[in-house]
Formats: sequence, C-alpha cells, structure tokens
Amino acid sequence: MVDHPEGFVKLVKDAKTRVKEEDYREIKKKLDAGERMILVDTREDNEWDKGHVQGAVHLSRGIIERDVETQYPDKETPLVLYCGGGFRSALVADNLQKMGYTKAISLDGGWRALKESGLPLV
Repeated sequence: MVDHPEGFVKLVKDAKTRVKEEDYREIKKKLDAGERMILVDTREDNEWDKGHVQGAVHLSRGIIERDVETQYPDKETPLVLYCGGGFRSALVADNLQKMGYTKAISLDGGWRALKESGLPLV
C-alpha cells in the first residue's frame, strides 16, 4: 500500500463523500450482463504502458478533464474510472461530476484490484 501525504489523503476523502464508488466485482457483474460502460484508465502513461484492462481507454488525470467532452459529449455516458488504487480516480470522478457527467464511477481498489478481477488485461 502506498503511503500518501496527509493533504492528498484529505482531498481524496473529501471527493469520496460526493462520488459513487464500486468495486471490481460490481463492475464485472455489469459487464458480464452486457451493460454498456466505458472503462477509463486515469493513470500516467508509464503506468498504462505496464498494463491495463483490455478495451479500456487512456485519459490520465488532467488530460481527461480537458478531452472528455470531445470524446464523450453525452454527459450520461457511464464512465468507470480507475487508477492505481482508487484515489486519483475519485478525484477525476468528482471533477467530471462538476462538469455535468452523471454516471462517473470511481473503481474502488483501482489497478491493484483489477489485476485480481478476472477481467482481460493487456
């Protein structure tokens, strides 16, 4: 587990009071049932290059806020956001909600959990 600075943890805890979080089991169940959603990897380029969920799109934190409206103009598009452990994705989900996205979900546990999920990885 990564030991994050206190200010960052405080910021994440605040964002998590406003965002929807689901774990990989909930997401996998929805995907297996054919539910349409976009998996978005919000990690940095070097993290993405080391591995990611098959079919996910890569829009790292900071970039996604700039580009999401062009790539996904429908603000009701289900966007499942993941990072390394669920902290950065919570911050992204909070920002997307502020931008009007109604179905931004932060994946609790992030990449660490996804590696155990049974979802196809690249």
